[in-house]
Amino acid sequence: MVSRISIIIPAYNEESSIGLVLDALPQEKIHEIIVVDNGSTDATARVAQEHGARVVKEPRKGYGSACLKGIDELDTPDIVVFIDGDFSDFPEEIVLLIKPIETGEKDFVLGSRMILPKSQSALLPQARYGNRLAVFLIKLFFKHEFTDLGPFRAIRYSSLMSIGMQDMDFGWTVEMQIKMIQHNFTTVETAVDTRVRIGVSKVSGTLKGSIGAGIGILSMIAKLWWQHRRASKYLVMKYER
Repeated sequence: MVSRISIIIPAYNEESSIGLVLDALPQEKIHEIIVVDNGSTDATARVAQEHGARVVKEPRKGYGSACLKGIDELDTPDIVVFIDGDFSDFPEEIVLLIKPIETGEKDFVLGSRMILPKSQSALLPQARYGNRLAVFLIKLFFKHEFTDLGPFRAIRYSSLMSIGMQDMDFGWTVEMQIKMIQHNFTTVETAVDTRVRIGVSKVSGTLKGSIGAGIGILSMIAKLWWQHRRASKYLVMKYER
């Protein structure tokens, strides 16, 4: 049976790149493409529509807010793929991400930019170092090894709906990865190519964005670890009774 693949692209002021992303998608494999316009002040929405995407608006600023809006708009797919609208990823590599899910081997596939040296070099230093710190903490607290928090990822729809995503900003990606671990879903990373994005990154491209992303990611790791710790203590106390 052919899988229903839905694409969610959160976008903020990506008029120069969003058309390139949409044109590079393997259309024959895709059921629907949703571009979430997160309050853009340029022609992102118009360009996306001209290139065949369904555009929905999310006025609440934040990466997670845009992704949550995209999830609300899904038409019951089998697999959901998230990809940014800046053309830093190679959309044609979606086939690499969805394959382990289609075959039933995995529930979640992360496209890692930290495996191939040439992909690492396309990232700004603050993005590389921030990733390394975050995945170190995930390994320390949750005993699971990732190499990246990259936005290019595929997830089984039923798994996505069961983990209860909530973060409305920069903690979105790490929340998904940790919750997949906590719910005992199967995960894997696959190496993906990365290029220098078009335009300035809203995250690592500015000091404010870098600090905000760092705080959001570290806060989410701490929050989920604390919740896990409290739940574990409760279970121990309940068992001892």
